[in-house]
Amino acid sequence: MTAARPERPGVVSAAVTIPPVSAVPTEVELDALYEALSNWGRWGPDDELGTLNHLTPNHRRRAAESVVDGTTVSLAHDLGVSPSPETPFPAHHHMLAAGDARENTGIPGYEASRDYVGTDVHGLGVTHVDALCHMFVRGQMYNGRPASEVRSDGARANTIMAMAEGVVGRGVLLDVVAARGGEPLDDPAVITRAEIEEAERALGVEVGTGDIVCIATGRDAWRAASEGVLDPRRGMSGIHPDCLPWLAEREVAVLGSDGISDPMPGLGVANWAFPVHQIGIVGLGLPLVDNLHLGRIAARCAAAGRYEFLFAMGTLRVVGGTGCPANPIAVL
Repeated sequence: MTAARPERPGVVSAAVTIPPVSAVPTEVELDALYEALSNWGRWGPDDELGTLNHLTPNHRRRAAESVVDGTTVSLAHDLGVSPSPETPFPAHHHMLAAGDARENTGIPGYEASRDYVGTDVHGLGVTHVDALCHMFVRGQMYNGRPASEVRSDGARANTIMAMAEGVVGRGVLLDVVAARGGEPLDDPAVITRAEIEEAERALGVEVGTGDIVCIATGRDAWRAASEGVLDPRRGMSGIHPDCLPWLAEREVAVLGSDGISDPMPGLGVANWAFPVHQIGIVGLGLPLVDNLHLGRIAARCAAAGRYEFLFAMGTLRVVGGTGCPANPIAVL
């Protein structure tokens, strides 16, 4: 399979051969895929946006024009503050001043409450976005920067600040369960490129340049069926590495999932425990949004008969941050 590589500054455009990936990939195959899909240098040696470069102002304008009735739907989970299988290290939330201390300000007549929140950003129960400094392959992160640029006081490059102006564009929901007529996936399922393309056809939507793709695997339904208790360590659906060339060819800007995009447990390939994270983030420069709550938007899209919407996500301006909890909003 070959894919046309767009013009790069100072580089002659050429066809890039994409190596095949077996149903059960080998380390050699994933090594070759990592090299073939690399976007290092594509947007210059100092680039820290990665595939966000595909999301242009014109794409955002067209996405805004797709809004029909203005309905908003959160794509995030509540921030867990109690230990659970999904959030064994929950957020810290405590009050600095509650109603019984409302006059603690020392300003006569000024009554207020205040609280504190802190959390582990990366986890299996927190809806969060991964910055491009989150992952390394052989000691390097996106665009060839060394892992040593992420230090004890934060990262020096590829940080969450690349998203400080917000991520706004056309969201596309690929609800794999709906595309199968509501038939639940085996858990954990490994979703192939062929299944992703079939979902496009079944749902009547086509992924294109600059899109923010959200893949629904039915995790919320599994949780509900388990009376609200789901242990993702026992298995979670995700996409096969053969979807990575598809993401590159379609020039997807951001990938999200109701899981972590990678299947859990992994495919058992040496040095490639989570290839969607490793090849996607480090090679492609593709930001991932993990642990989305897609049950609500799936129901809305099914009712409306359309699987595209305006996607809007703001992140905290954490200088040096490797990621950030997020509350993405879909506007229908």
